[in-house]
Amino acid sequence: MSAIATSVVLARWEILSAVVMFFASTLNINLRKASRHGLAILTSGIGITMSCWFVMGLLGITSADMALYGNHAKDLFVEIMSHTPENWPMPMP
Repeated sequence: MSAIATSVVLARWEILSAVVMFFASTLNINLRKASRHGLAILTSGIGITMSCWFVMGLLGITSADMALYGNHAKDLFVEIMSHTPENWPMPMP
C-alpha cells in the first residue's frame, strides 16, 4: 500500500500534466468546431506548455537547470556575436 501511495506522490506532476494535456486537446477540438479560433489557439498553447512540462519532469529537468541553460545560451550568444565584423550588418546608404 505504501508503494502505491509513494508512486502516486512521486508521479503527481506527470499525472496532472497528462490530464491537463487531455483537457486542452479536447477543449481545442470543441472550440475549433464552434469557430472560436482565438480560444483554440490559447488551449493549444496550454497543451504545448503542459507537454513540455511533462517531458521535463520525465527527464528530471528542474527550473534551476533551465536557468543554467539560459545563462549558457546567453554566454554563447555573446561569444558568437563578439566575432562578428564591426560594420555588420551593413548600413543602408
